[in-house]
Amino acid sequence: MTTRKIEYARCAPTVAALLLLVVPLVAAAATAPRVLRVGTFNGSVGDYSAIQDAVDAAQPGDWILIAPGDYHERGDYTHSAPDGAAAGGVFIRTPGIHLRGMDRNQVIVDGTKPGSAPCDPSPEAQDLGPPDGSGQPLGRNGVEVFEVSGVSVENLTACNFLTGTGAGGNQIWFNGGDGTGTVNMGSYSGAFLSATTTVFLGADAPGAEYGIFASNVRGPGLINHTYASNMRDASYYVGACPDCNTTVRDAHAENSALGYSGTNSGGHLIIERSEWDENNTGISTNSQNNDDAPSPQDGACPAGGIGPLRTPSCTLFRRNYIHDNNNPNVPRSGSAALGPVGTGMILSGGRNDTVNANRIQNQGSWGVIVVPFIDTGPPPPIAHCQGGALTGDTCFYDSWGHDVQRNRFTNVGFFGNVSNGDLADLSAQHDPGSCWHRNKDRSHTVSSAPADLQVTHKQCGIPNAGEDLTSDLADQVICATEIFGPCPDEPGHHYPRTTEVVLKPLPAQKSMPNPCTGVPANPWCS
Repeated sequence: MTTRKIEYARCAPTVAALLLLVVPLVAAAATAPRVLRVGTFNGSVGDYSAIQDAVDAAQPGDWILIAPGDYHERGDYTHSAPDGAAAGGVFIRTPGIHLRGMDRNQVIVDGTKPGSAPCDPSPEAQDLGPPDGSGQPLGRNGVEVFEVSGVSVENLTACNFLTGTGAGGNQIWFNGGDGTGTVNMGSYSGAFLSATTTVFLGADAPGAEYGIFASNVRGPGLINHTYASNMRDASYYVGACPDCNTTVRDAHAENSALGYSGTNSGGHLIIERSEWDENNTGISTNSQNNDDAPSPQDGACPAGGIGPLRTPSCTLFRRNYIHDNNNPNVPRSGSAALGPVGTGMILSGGRNDTVNANRIQNQGSWGVIVVPFIDTGPPPPIAHCQGGALTGDTCFYDSWGHDVQRNRFTNVGFFGNVSNGDLADLSAQHDPGSCWHRNKDRSHTVSSAPADLQVTHKQCGIPNAGEDLTSDLADQVICATEIFGPCPDEPGHHYPRTTEVVLKPLPAQKSMPNPCTGVPANPWCS
């Protein structure tokens, strides 16, 4: 008996050591990222036939790989979003998962009806979503990441997700709390993505609103190597985030009402090294008294910080190629239809943004223009005209504190109306006002309204004002936007108007060089 006790005592340290070694290994094995495969790739059959089934099975840290195919996903028919809103065909509510196609051009998340051709343009092929409580179509979103952080979406195409009674119309959406006035999403990323639609049913009919969309986010977020077109609001949108902490890089926006829209966005936000062309308006950032609360749009660094250019501005539009945004024959609806045709960039009702080192070419109206934003109509309950002046149901946002510098202009203002040109400022007196310096055209000068803007408004950080609301510039902005009603084409007020909406075919885009990069070992990635 004594001998056995001694033998056990001698063994005990060995058993304990083994337990210390084995238990962590078991725990690690239980939490190791898995790779869930959808479809068939190179003859190897995956685990699922539907993307949503893989998403529902995924745990934080897992990877979902998608084989080439046309996926008519129906996650919004089986999953519900809060408050009766439209959900996503692929609806992601698990944090930290990675969704990646094996070929950007051949993995299609398709909003048309099952059995339809890929991105079928025929009206009868469009899937308008499950019925709402009244039996009306709810609308649809494409790939929607809903109020969870750490999700990446990569290397795929989304098309033909249209609006309904529950909104929708977003092809790829990082949704951190749309309509709540709160920010409920942290880190996120999207790369090698394409978003488009092949159908326009009319401004008041169901339609595709946004291509790649991020709202109510605090980041860090990165949208990189992407393309979007044919949206009746904007190809790209970042909004409803006072400190967005987001970078949009190597984007290409075409044939939309707005190439980029940023409502009530600001803080750490960079839009850079991207191309914006063939839209009605290239880039628009604005304040608005709507469900993208809280307003206003403000690019000032939080807590009095200093931005990348050693100024108090942390919202930068830099090194973009903005050209040929003179196209009235794009899909348009809602407030996006008020974008002034022929304008490279408009800062509307916002403040403290930096516009730096962009190439702006072939713009008929204005290269860069600062204007107020007038928001009319009853606001939603969460909007309280913060940062604006409220009169009845009208919220007026003036625009100031912008730094427009080192941009290069070519062939801007060729519509030939009074005030059309490289630079324009329509604003009241503010401290600080906007400043304009070191901008040039090929003759090393710029045209501007008011005249000599880079002489009178060169210094940053001091009070100044632009043209007033009774000026020729104000008259031209009202005509270009038609904010108060139609403005007929006549001498002195020549702006192209819509004749027929024409959609642009989706061009092939560069796919991710190696979609297996970073993915744990699996049968598709040797």
